[in-house]
Amino acid sequence: MRRIAIVGGGLAGCIVAFRRAAAGDRVTLVEAAPRIGGQLWTERTSGFVVEHGAEGFIARSEAVPALADALGIAGDLVGQETHRSFGFDGAALRELAPGEAAAFLGFQVPRDELGKGIRTFRLGMAQLTETLARALASDERVDVRTSAAAVSLERAAGGLRLALAGGAEIDADVVVLATHAAGAAALLGEPARALRGAETLSSVTVSLAYPRAAIEHPLDGTGFVVAAGHQAHGFRACTFTTSKFADRAPAGHVALRLFFRPEPADLEQMNDDAWAARAEASLARVLPVRGSSERAWVSRWSSALPVSTPAHAARVRETEQALAGSGVLLAGSAFHGSGIDAAVRSAEAAAERAGAL
Repeated sequence: MRRIAIVGGGLAGCIVAFRRAAAGDRVTLVEAAPRIGGQLWTERTSGFVVEHGAEGFIARSEAVPALADALGIAGDLVGQETHRSFGFDGAALRELAPGEAAAFLGFQVPRDELGKGIRTFRLGMAQLTETLARALASDERVDVRTSAAAVSLERAAGGLRLALAGGAEIDADVVVLATHAAGAAALLGEPARALRGAETLSSVTVSLAYPRAAIEHPLDGTGFVVAAGHQAHGFRACTFTTSKFADRAPAGHVALRLFFRPEPADLEQMNDDAWAARAEASLARVLPVRGSSERAWVSRWSSALPVSTPAHAARVRETEQALAGSGVLLAGSAFHGSGIDAAVRSAEAAAERAGAL
């Protein structure tokens, strides 16, 4: 029985643990946070389904539906209710052509993805990691440790030794690092020196709930993006959550999710009330709104979003070449492309490679 240690309990780490345990390996999954799931985090309250992290995955993905099928939740996959989108140019909203939203935000979208939208799960994206967590908890071959930070990784007699804060140690034949690039660089030292320059972005999202009558706009689309020259206070886009996906709010209510690229000082100093007020003011610049929101949910992701560029891909290749034969593997969107689909494909590949070492 092979011993597999996995650092990072986000989506990629959970997938590797699930696949290797199913193959008969003994698996230890460690996560520094008090919960597993990483950036898939859905809050369900009073009839609202609120995404704190990713709201979906690219519609053309084959890897996510295949994983959902293996977990028995493929029947809960849902698509967008509409694909219409808008852009705000500082003066008014106008309907955008497929792919034009990307131009508003200043980045390229592959031609085969234009207008395809995203998919999610009936209970939100966290349904995926919650189902994985239940599968891991029911498998006696898996040991999941939360609030457990890895502090060092060294070679030991017969394999590798992972040390945790507090003094615990885990001996393994294979270690899979499914954490952010900076975390991998800290554990690996010189072999991962190239990862020290990995770029990340921060994000704040604010979900606002209103009575339907408070917003005059028909909300007949997925939402709107803000042109680059008019992104006051880092406000980049807004999703009409209850128009984009079914069953995201109780009857008579709507939910909208606003996306901000925060300044470092704002990320550190603004509390939830301040972010909710900023979100309401930002929304009012674009849509006529009567009154304040009934509820607000604020999500902060500091230096959490990996930036996938050719230079970063080269850094990852250099690191993986340095790790060849060591028993250490990298998995997740921090290394092999941003987005849920890329994270799943990376994790599935790492799980397969772990079985061959």
